Amino acid sequence: METFDFDLQSVQETRNLARQAKEAQTQLAKFNSEQIEKIICNMVKVAEENAVSLAKLAVEETGFGKVEDKTFKNHFASTELYKFIKPMQTVGVISDDPVNKIKEIAEPVGLLMGIIPSTNPTSTVIYKAIIAIKSRNGIVFSPHPSALKCTLQAARLMNDAAVAAGAPANIIGCISKPTKEATNELMKCDEVEMIIATGGSAMVKAAYSAGKPALGVGPGNVPAYIERTADITKAVKNILVSKTFDNGTICASEQAVIVEECIREQVIEEFKRQGGYFMTAAETSQVAKKLFVRGHAMNAKMVGRAATVIAETAGIAVPPGTKVLLGEQQGVGPEYPLSYEKLTTVLAFYTVKDWHEACELCIKLLKNGGIGHTLSIHTENPEMAMRFAEKPVFRILVNTASTQGGVGASTGLAPAFTLGCGTWGGSATSDNVTPRHLINIKRVAYGIKDFTENTAPSHSVCGAQGGSTGAISEDQLMNVVNEVISLLKRRGDN
Repeated sequence: METFDFDLQSVQETRNLARQAKEAQTQLAKFNSEQIEKIICNMVKVAEENAVSLAKLAVEETGFGKVEDKTFKNHFASTELYKFIKPMQTVGVISDDPVNKIKEIAEPVGLLMGIIPSTNPTSTVIYKAIIAIKSRNGIVFSPHPSALKCTLQAARLMNDAAVAAGAPANIIGCISKPTKEATNELMKCDEVEMIIATGGSAMVKAAYSAGKPALGVGPGNVPAYIERTADITKAVKNILVSKTFDNGTICASEQAVIVEECIREQVIEEFKRQGGYFMTAAETSQVAKKLFVRGHAMNAKMVGRAATVIAETAGIAVPPGTKVLLGEQQGVGPEYPLSYEKLTTVLAFYTVKDWHEACELCIKLLKNGGIGHTLSIHTENPEMAMRFAEKPVFRILVNTASTQGGVGASTGLAPAFTLGCGTWGGSATSDNVTPRHLINIKRVAYGIKDFTENTAPSHSVCGAQGGSTGAISEDQLMNVVNEVISLLKRRGDN
């Protein structure tokens, strides 16, 4: 009975949150750009002031990642994001084309639903709250149950900061009694106009099945190819910086390292020198058994853990200072468990003959759970980078750490924690999601071609093949008919 009551309470709370946030958003839609800017600035300020405390809370509650890296993510989701979106026009006339005489006017989408993952709970709340308000939308968050406290705290801080700067009350909400029923209710309630889903494949699929617009992201089984011309020391350093950042909890982190035979030993030695530990076949099997449950689903207890912790759990002795565990794999699929996404400090390691074989392997890995997301290549050959640009992903990161590159920290990509995978990955967008994805665009279009009279062209566009197709008057038509009749009569007389 208690469980039943809790479910009912969670559904009712969700309905209240959606109604309140929708009322608030209706008011926010009337705000001008100066008012929105003031609100955003205060949200960024409060996020920065609480970056460390939120990071500590997230690590304490979930056990995932590292405080210093989650602190950076909170900073990136606020200050760095703000720098990028500050000049972005999302209110009023956002474009005026004097040649085609079209004015574009931004309109908010309305109320958003934000689905929050346990791996990046506070930074994703900050990021989604800021891009929602920038585009004059309200948002209600559905937290992962294992990250409820930190998600709630981040949402409260963002709402309070927004309201203190002039936003309507309850513009940002968060479910405090998370249940499947509550999440489903929020997805389908009339007040919600769009869903932004960041989480597991099942959750993203549910978002797209809710019968309304959704921006969802899939998993990122990122291959990292070290090509023969690469700066090996730099490539290994970038991969380790990326894979150890928050202990591999960002979906853009590398999952498999691919090297050519001719540089294999150099790469292995460099990984060992920088803190990589190459497991034996038996050790790889032991670790894989700890990493996965129900086939290739990640064991939550192993998500975002240090390599030393994973090794100890699997009963493996590793040198002090080990940063990442690497296991050699000979193929892709169920028989090779490390060929799947691993949101922790473990990498698959593959050796190929040449770039042709690397291409084939990258495609297999992407189709094994990362299609459309991200691919990383380390090369000093620009032509090789463009060859890999043909692969089925929408982020091809060259000579950079994949985690930082994918979210826009080390590249010129838009700062974001929602990375679209395009139609290949089942997403509605292939972009890093920004406030521009959260607006409707209204167009005022002036007439620039005169259609007040019958102005049918005298010749077909395809007239070169079909000859003249000029308009024929009734008199001309009758003359042709009379000529044909006269001709037939003369033939009959003869």
